[in-house]
Amino acid sequence: MDSTAIPYIKQDEIHFGFDLPVETNRHLQRAASLVSSREGVLQALSAAQASAPDQLEVLIARYKFHFYQGDTDKAQDLVSQTLIKSALQGGFSHEWESLLPKSADWSDPRGPERVFLYSLKALAFIRLRQEDFADAASILDAVKRLDPEDQVGADVIRDLLRGLQEES
Repeated sequence: MDSTAIPYIKQDEIHFGFDLPVETNRHLQRAASLVSSREGVLQALSAAQASAPDQLEVLIARYKFHFYQGDTDKAQDLVSQTLIKSALQGGFSHEWESLLPKSADWSDPRGPERVFLYSLKALAFIRLRQEDFADAASILDAVKRLDPEDQVGADVIRDLLRGLQEES
């Protein structure tokens, strides 16, 4: 086996993706190490975005950061950007309501299709946080239609939705 085909990850690094440019990965690693400095993280994420503006993994890191900071509006905007970019890269529509299982190869774990599915799952979670249960359910139904085997783990969000609906 060719050892260059296996991605090398340093022990203390977070794995953000497979084909990240070295400089972009360095910025993302810096962002991950600066968790106690909001400004430092934002600067590192901005540098990562500037170094690789079309890299989906950078958008994912950015929307996760804003989500965990409680800024669901900014996270939602970044998820929308990720959905559009991943659809463009994968050659399918970003309008998730109209997508079908045959619209793309949703099973490729390294393709933009998988990023799209994960981002839809993230959007459903954001909608849960915003207490928009109907929209979260609609998004989760689309993910189920495209990923019936639940390769992206959306059933966890569906279970949260059920629990929240039972409480209200």
